Amino acid sequence: MPKKANLYKQSLIKHLYFNKELSCADLSLLTSKSLPHTARALNQLVDEGMVYESGHASSTGGRRPQMYSVQPNMMYIVSVAMDQFISHIAILNLHNQYVKKADKLELDLANNPNALDQLARFLDEFITGSGIPKEQFAGIGIGMPGFVDFAKGINHTFLKTENGSIVSHIELVTGLPVLIDNDSSLIALAEWKLGAAKNSRNAMVINIGWGIGLGMVLNGSLFRGQNGFAGEFSHIPLFTNNKICNCGKTGCLETETSLFVIAEKAIQGLAEGRTSKLKNLTLDHVEDTFRAIMNAAVNGDKYAIELLSEAAYNIGRGVSILMHILNPQLIVLSGRGALAGKLWLAPIQQALNEHCIPKIAENIEIMISPLGYEAERLGAAALVMEHYDKILPHRKNPKMTYA
Repeated sequence: MPKKANLYKQSLIKHLYFNKELSCADLSLLTSKSLPHTARALNQLVDEGMVYESGHASSTGGRRPQMYSVQPNMMYIVSVAMDQFISHIAILNLHNQYVKKADKLELDLANNPNALDQLARFLDEFITGSGIPKEQFAGIGIGMPGFVDFAKGINHTFLKTENGSIVSHIELVTGLPVLIDNDSSLIALAEWKLGAAKNSRNAMVINIGWGIGLGMVLNGSLFRGQNGFAGEFSHIPLFTNNKICNCGKTGCLETETSLFVIAEKAIQGLAEGRTSKLKNLTLDHVEDTFRAIMNAAVNGDKYAIELLSEAAYNIGRGVSILMHILNPQLIVLSGRGALAGKLWLAPIQQALNEHCIPKIAENIEIMISPLGYEAERLGAAALVMEHYDKILPHRKNPKMTYA
C-alpha cells in the first residue's frame, strides 16, 4: 500500500487511541480528509483486524452513526516513568490496560555514570521477558526529570552520553523506536489527552513530586518552549531562606514545597518531639516515607496535614505568579502528590485569594487529577501515540513491520 495511505491509517489509529471511539464523520473532521477517503481507510483497518465497530452513537434524532474503536491488542507500548531514584516500566495495550505489570528499577540518576546502559539493558530484558514479538510494539516512551531536549533525544541533566543520544543508545539495544520527554511535560500530555484537562485550550498541570514541575497547554497545544525546557516551576526564586536548591541557586520554590522537602521536615519534626502517628521515617526509602505522610494526612494526622498545608500554600503563591502571566482556565494538580487529594486545595486557594488579582482568579478551576500516580506512565504511552504517524514510521527497523 502507498506510504501516504499507511500514514493516514496510522493517523486514524492515533485519534482512536486518544478518543476511545469515534464515528467516520468525527475522524474525517479531525484529519481534514473527505468522508469517502476516511471511510475507505476505516474499512481497510477493520478488514485488517486493527479497528472494530464498537456500536452506534446515542440518538440525536436522526440515524445513529456507526462508532469505531482500535483493537486493544493490535499493538503495544513500553511506558517508562523515571524519577531521580526509581524507574517504573510497564507494557500497555492501546486501551491503556496493563499487559505486563510495572516493574521497578532502582536507578540513581545523579550518581551513576552507567545509568543509561543499565536502563537500556533492563528495558531489553523486560521486553524480551514479556514474550511479545518486537514487531508488535509501537515504541518506547520515556518520561524523565531534567532538561530534556525532545527533538535531539538528549537530557542535559541526567543520562549524559559521550556519543549519540539517549534515544539512539536505547534504540540500538532494544531495536525499538524511542521517544523521551520531560516528566512534567508528559504528565501534562496525559492530563490534556486522557485526563482532567482533556479538550482544555489553556491549562496548567502542576506535577507535585520530588520537585514541583509544570506542564502547560496553551492555545490548544502542549507548550515546551524554545528548547523544550519550559515549565521549570520548581526554580521560581520565591524565598529568602538561603537554602541551596538542586539547581545550585537559593530560595527556589522547590526548597520549601517538594515531597522530598516534606519528608525531611517530617523527620526533623518527629526528632524534635512533634506528636504524630508517623513512625520510623527515613530518607533511605523516601518513596515509602512520602506515601506514609500522604496516608497519615488523608487519615487526619494533624502534623502530616500541617506539613502538606504549608507546602500547598507556597505552591499556591507560585501558581498566583503564573496566573498573572498566563491566565489559564484550569489548574490540575497531578503526579505523586495528588495522592493527598483535596487536602491540597484549600491552602492553594487561600494563597490565590491573598496573592492573585481577584478578576484573574474568579473563573479559575482547580482540580485534583484522576490519573494521579499513573499520569507519567500514561503520558509516556501517549507520547508514543502522539507521534505514531509522524516520527515513529521514519525510525523503524527495516526488518520490522509496522501497522
